[in-house]
Amino acid sequence: MLRRTAKNMRPNVDNKKIEQLMQALGKEARGSGCIYFTGGASALLIGWRSSTVDVDIRLDPEPPGIFEAIAKLKQELNINIELASPQDFLPPLPGWRDRSVFISKQGKISFYHYDFTAQALSKLSRGFERDINDVQAMYEQRLFSLTKLGDCFEAIAPELIRFPSIDPDMLRTNVENFIELNEGKQEES
Repeated sequence: MLRRTAKNMRPNVDNKKIEQLMQALGKEARGSGCIYFTGGASALLIGWRSSTVDVDIRLDPEPPGIFEAIAKLKQELNINIELASPQDFLPPLPGWRDRSVFISKQGKISFYHYDFTAQALSKLSRGFERDINDVQAMYEQRLFSLTKLGDCFEAIAPELIRFPSIDPDMLRTNVENFIELNEGKQEES
């Protein structure tokens, strides 16, 4: 018999829940820091998805008291919060902080979208249909450029050996195919 976990039983998160989470984290944290949203949370806030299962975040620098706040808010808001970002799956891209997009400041916490170029590479490394659709949506919203995507891949390619779950040749092919497909769309316009 399969046991259902609390994660499975929680409802999907919508844009309103993300806003509530940001406000509550800003009130609960005991000091300053930055929280970077990735994946579905970014998709919700920008508007190419209407819901997500998890709120994936990166803390950098980590706000004091944030883990106590997260534990409390996961229960109060009935949401899944995961510590996950592209640099958990790929080498950190040079300049990722500079390309991260500011969302708002709540209390002493600054909220950002994690670098969309890094998010795109991370999703292309997985290659699932939903991931590819997300990358296409990010590109169509002009959240990253094809040139930057290719340049950033080349910058991290020598470090991919440190990530055994990644097939560097497959990722290169996915990146090149995405760039080629979208360059072709630009020429048709």
